[in-house]
Amino acid sequence: MAEKNTAAEAIVEKKDKKPAAKKPGVFKRIWAFIKGMRSELKKVTWPSFRQVVNNTLVVIVVVVGSGVFIGLVDLLFKTLMGLLV
Repeated sequence: MAEKNTAAEAIVEKKDKKPAAKKPGVFKRIWAFIKGMRSELKKVTWPSFRQVVNNTLVVIVVVVGSGVFIGLVDLLFKTLMGLLV
């Protein structure tokens, strides 16, 4: 009597026939990552020192302004709650 393969056995046989792709070693992968990172960093357009200073000042002014605004709104609500209670 001839043996019949089930569908699951046929799938397993197909998977076994694929050649195993070798993964490069850990150090080769790390070195490839570093090389890729360096090449990508060369493509970055870095801001000038003056642009960095200007953007930092803008951020500081906006943060301080937001803090003052939130403080004033908090004081207003505190005063209103004091009047109600």
